[in-house]
Amino acid sequence: MSRDAVATSAELEFAPFVEMALAAIACEYPYHFSIVLASDAELALPRAVTPAFRGAFDWHSSVHGHWALARAARLKPQAPIAARARTALAISFTEPRLAAELAFLRAPERRGWERPYGLAWLLQLAAELRAWDDPAAVHWRELIAPLEQLAAMRLLAWLDRLPWPVRSGEHSQSAFSLGLLHDWARASAQGALATRISETVVRLYGGDRDAPVRYEPSAHDFLSPILGEADLLRRAMPPEAYGPWLSHLLPPADSPELARWLTPVASPDESDGKFAHLAGLNLSRAWMLEGVRRSLPEGHALAAPLGLAAASHRAAGLAGARSSHYAGSHWLGSYAIYLLTGRGLE
Repeated sequence: MSRDAVATSAELEFAPFVEMALAAIACEYPYHFSIVLASDAELALPRAVTPAFRGAFDWHSSVHGHWALARAARLKPQAPIAARARTALAISFTEPRLAAELAFLRAPERRGWERPYGLAWLLQLAAELRAWDDPAAVHWRELIAPLEQLAAMRLLAWLDRLPWPVRSGEHSQSAFSLGLLHDWARASAQGALATRISETVVRLYGGDRDAPVRYEPSAHDFLSPILGEADLLRRAMPPEAYGPWLSHLLPPADSPELARWLTPVASPDESDGKFAHLAGLNLSRAWMLEGVRRSLPEGHALAAPLGLAAASHRAAGLAGARSSHYAGSHWLGSYAIYLLTGRGLE
């Protein structure tokens, strides 16, 4: 197959997921809006107070929906879907809309709003715009910079106060968001900050042993707490320390317990918002497994089973991501693009 044919195949592979992101960010309702109000005057519709990121069911899904559009348009600028992605970004990323977002987030009662998940995705969006050598992207990057600075400040302040990890399988999980934060620091050429993050996460997670894989997954997970931790520590630990640490964290390579844990899952009801999470769990497991596998030294006992599991989760995740129910379709496209484009492996 020619290089052009391979490129076209890749474009066709993720084009349906870009379509999902486009449809989601344009869909105003249904919407989940969770805020702390300081007075009656603060009660307003999302399109008034968060006009840039108002669709896709909730703020964080809109943020990573925009990230998916920016990534697709940057990586495949000649693809037919790229022009529509750029148009959608231009509609959202105006000075008045982003100024309104900043004013909303700056309110003291929203100091912990969308922390850590939504704020970490906002940093991924900023990093994607920074990597995009395009005049429009440069302009959008400048407009979003105040939001980026606020998100980084709040996440770092949270990390400095975090006494223990948050080991959930949903938005509150600390490991996944700290991985996004670490990637943002490296992408923005802040080496000293990346080192500081690494040192802190090793303090939080470095002593972990004998992870209870028999307790995963939870029925509402879209992130694996244990794989999220392993995927984070590969960023933070030197290679010579990472392999032994992982061997102490996970069961032996030939254990039935590991084999059960590394089996893809299925959602019992794709129309249910919480059960739809399990479709995304296969996707996030796939990229985490691949990241962990690549970080292991040659010949490590866990490399082969983790590699096989990454492939099976990738196939199951991409099949399950094509959901016709808005419970999944408002966010699964972004996760599929994260996997297909190798984000986090760069």
